[in-house]
Amino acid sequence: MKIKIKKADYEEVLALSAKAHRKPLKTGPVFRLLLKLLSISDLWATHFTHREIHMEKLKKGEPCLVLMNHSSFIDLKIAATLLYPRPFNIVCTSDGFVGKNWLMRAIGCIPTRKFVTDMVLVRDMVYALKKLKSSVLMFPEASYSFDGTATPLPDSLGKCLKILGVPVVMIRTYGAFARDPLYNNLKLRKVDVSADMEYILSPQEIADKTADELNEILKEKFTFDNFRWQQENHIRISEAFRADCLNRVLYKCPNCMAEGRMQGKGVKLVCGCCGKEYELTEYGFMEALSGETEFAHIPDWYHWERECVKQELAEDKYRLDVPVDICMMVDTNSIYRVGEGQLVHTKEGFHLTGCGGRLDYRQSPTASYSLYADYYWYEVGDMICIGNADALYYCFPKTEGDVVAKTRLAAEELYKMVRHG
Repeated sequence: MKIKIKKADYEEVLALSAKAHRKPLKTGPVFRLLLKLLSISDLWATHFTHREIHMEKLKKGEPCLVLMNHSSFIDLKIAATLLYPRPFNIVCTSDGFVGKNWLMRAIGCIPTRKFVTDMVLVRDMVYALKKLKSSVLMFPEASYSFDGTATPLPDSLGKCLKILGVPVVMIRTYGAFARDPLYNNLKLRKVDVSADMEYILSPQEIADKTADELNEILKEKFTFDNFRWQQENHIRISEAFRADCLNRVLYKCPNCMAEGRMQGKGVKLVCGCCGKEYELTEYGFMEALSGETEFAHIPDWYHWERECVKQELAEDKYRLDVPVDICMMVDTNSIYRVGEGQLVHTKEGFHLTGCGGRLDYRQSPTASYSLYADYYWYEVGDMICIGNADALYYCFPKTEGDVVAKTRLAAEELYKMVRHG
């Protein structure tokens, strides 16, 4: 999937005004059927199956909040199939509306900016549920998983459930990540996909519990490990490209500690500094081809990288300082390519400068609990996004080596350090 990008002057983009807010639309039966029909080929190719757990508790026509884990592009196709013919609106990242605003609204999408405080979103969800009598589909993790485990959930989610006061259903997928992991440049593997659709909370249960108690329930439901699932279920992934670009996730060598020198190609991950080689096996394990296998499990390797970043922050040694190409989003007409700049990230937060000295944007560590970061974003490149309600800045690092995963880890750990000590 690609996105409309237009070259523009920075000051001209700043002068553009965002369109007035529009309330969500209820999806008509034709679009609901169209979404389901467009999903058939992918679900057929993956031999899709599903289970329904306690779904008899949900009354016919009763609006509900549907929470779904986020693994790949097939997620929406699964939801469209499982929820049909129930009308539902979809909480969707605002850049998904660029160049196709009318279509996204017609299929019921509600725009929001990832990891940016959005007071309007809850009101839109209430409107969809109460006025339109439509269910709402939401991906509370907001971003795809890098390492196949759950990404952080917002602390505000429990409060949101209490405001909405409707039943909560969860759709949890199996195999979607293994089929199309984010790091692998949209190359699909032959993996069967399935899902569970489970009724997890009634309005009365939500009313009886505190927001913190609800957050704990959701945290438990959103605890998963896709590589462990592959290993325990003996899912064989034989594609010769399965380790392509794995360096995006495993960017640090546990043998020599070099960063940004790993190279994933074919079935191997190789350190360009010390030369140590690893193989990603057909069953999802990492194996050193000589010497010790420090981490046989990819999430363990990723967790070790997180701990390394955490230590750098504690010792005030962490710093990102890279040249970037800069795009902006201020409306849904286009993404605007405004020039080049420098992105710095330290304990003080983000500092983006560029466009001939005219751009100077700072973002504090407490602005968000996580970071909108992506690999091969809309087939443009690896990306780090910062910004606020006025504008989003999409930064594409121009330096060699992988910095996106480390920056997201640093943003998450820095938020915890500043907010919780």
